[in-house]
Amino acid sequence: MFDVIRRHLGAKLLVSYLIIIAVGSFVLIAASQFNLPNAFNHHMGQMNMRGMGPMMGEPTGMALYQDFRAGFNETLFYAVSAAVVIALVVSLFFSRSIVSPLRAMMTASQRIANGKYDERVDVRGDDELAQLATRFNLMAEKLEQVELMRRRLIGDVSHELRTPLTAIKGSMEGLMDGVLPATHETYQQIHDEADRLNRLVDDLQELSRVEAGAYQLDLRSVDVSSLVKTVAKRLSPQFESKRISLDLQLDSDLPRVHADEDRTVQVLTNLVGNALQYTLEGGSVTLSATRAGSEVQISIRDTGIGIPPEHLPHIFDRFYRVDKSRSRHAGGGSGIGLTIARALVEAQGGRIWVESEGENKGSKFTFTLPVSS
Repeated sequence: MFDVIRRHLGAKLLVSYLIIIAVGSFVLIAASQFNLPNAFNHHMGQMNMRGMGPMMGEPTGMALYQDFRAGFNETLFYAVSAAVVIALVVSLFFSRSIVSPLRAMMTASQRIANGKYDERVDVRGDDELAQLATRFNLMAEKLEQVELMRRRLIGDVSHELRTPLTAIKGSMEGLMDGVLPATHETYQQIHDEADRLNRLVDDLQELSRVEAGAYQLDLRSVDVSSLVKTVAKRLSPQFESKRISLDLQLDSDLPRVHADEDRTVQVLTNLVGNALQYTLEGGSVTLSATRAGSEVQISIRDTGIGIPPEHLPHIFDRFYRVDKSRSRHAGGGSGIGLTIARALVEAQGGRIWVESEGENKGSKFTFTLPVSS
């Protein structure tokens, strides 16, 4: 009983109303009982002073009734006044316990609207107001994280754009000053930096579309084995040139999945390309696909440089790199591909995660797609 009252705001309100009624009734009865004798004696004294009686020509019973009614009305007035005052005090007490958290959240929301995302409210109890305060704090925490990500995004984009622009500007100044020779190699270097800048802009545009959901998915029944083999065949020349083996482990009875073929190929190409990029010469990459309940799990395991445990929770964040010193030009990528892959997998009703035993122990990226009904 008490647990229900503690956890539910409606029960608290009902109990508070009942308490107010009970307190008001008690005060009303107590005040009337306390004041009624004095009031009655007072009016009886006034009747005696008037000399009321049978010989005066007025019925004693009627006079007694009128004086009793007057005494009762006087008592009732004082009792009702006292009951109203006490009920107001009790009502203010209970109202304050309900309104105070709401006012605190109102004040905190105004501060958050002004940009103070570290604002939080106290959580007291387990009722709906406490749950609302918990959700409010969670919302404030998410907003703070979004703001931090926005600031970091601006800084990362500025850095990513500045690097090729600086290279292009330096090369052009060298050409104008005669420091650099006007050779094919110089122009090729400028072209490569411009192409790098163009790829970064394309990545950012793709990320913007994916995170905003501004793209169409052609969801239909797709053969997973065919997609995996297509990606493996497309990337096999790069594996051969780097002397890295690419192995396929596909279940013979794999069901078809409900997915977008082009977007799934994009995800696979990104994950397999990352495995190739971070695996040293002589290593291996294994693509596997198996059924797990109502999903098909597709995994890309490599024997590459691995991922330290502290970096695993952030590996799908925008512009995140395990090695901060690794540049985009040196093969570190823009840090956007995995973010796009996660968004595309989740848009198709799947999940994606990464596992690694640590540095230089390889890594395993796995994503799922729902089985086609």
